[in-house]
Amino acid sequence: MKRFYREATVLGVEGGWQVALDTRPLKTQGGKAQVVPTQALADALAAEWNAQGEEIDPATFPLRDMVDYAIDRVATDPEIAIAAILPYGDTDTLCYRADAGDSLRKRQEEAWEPVLRTIEEREGLAFTRAEGVLHAPQAEATMARLRAIVAAFDPLTLVAVQNMASIAASLTIALASLEDGADIDALFAAANLEEDWQAIQWGWNGDALARRDGRLAGFTLAAKLAQLVKA
Repeated sequence: MKRFYREATVLGVEGGWQVALDTRPLKTQGGKAQVVPTQALADALAAEWNAQGEEIDPATFPLRDMVDYAIDRVATDPEIAIAAILPYGDTDTLCYRADAGDSLRKRQEEAWEPVLRTIEEREGLAFTRAEGVLHAPQAEATMARLRAIVAAFDPLTLVAVQNMASIAASLTIALASLEDGADIDALFAAANLEEDWQAIQWGWNGDALARRDGRLAGFTLAAKLAQLVKA
């Protein structure tokens, strides 16, 4: 599709902020007003439109796609996102350790325990740790508390957490990424520790690096969305 507008700008509207293409306020892909809670988020959405050339590339609107999904789907039925997020708490990667004595175990303890303990202390949680890969279910009280935490999020934050948790295979990593000043690269590296460890042992190949870069980009964008909602 050819570019049909000169400039994307941001308007203050009832309930928040909205991008306009020239003078036309944007709607979501589902036909709802694309009103977001902060000017910072609206500015980022406008930047995607202003970055387009003579041809519009639909693949270069990842932030818009997440925002539209939040408004069109999650806002009307938050359980869609909550149900997708909670399994990453029950099977959180950070709770599954290599066997004692394995060279990977020390790295897991060093990278993962600080994240888990911080979440436990802040939120009043107690996660079960396990050796190996067999499923060790979390306690009902832990899952109930996680549900309460997640259910309190607004639709945009729910979408951000859903994306981060799925990429990291860890709800605790996603929750840690919501904190002000969170080191997103370090948190992604913690989530990707086992793959990176294998690459250290056997070497990276081009396809594996490309997959890692793609997952990191997706994780970083979701974390950006969560931060822009609070800006």
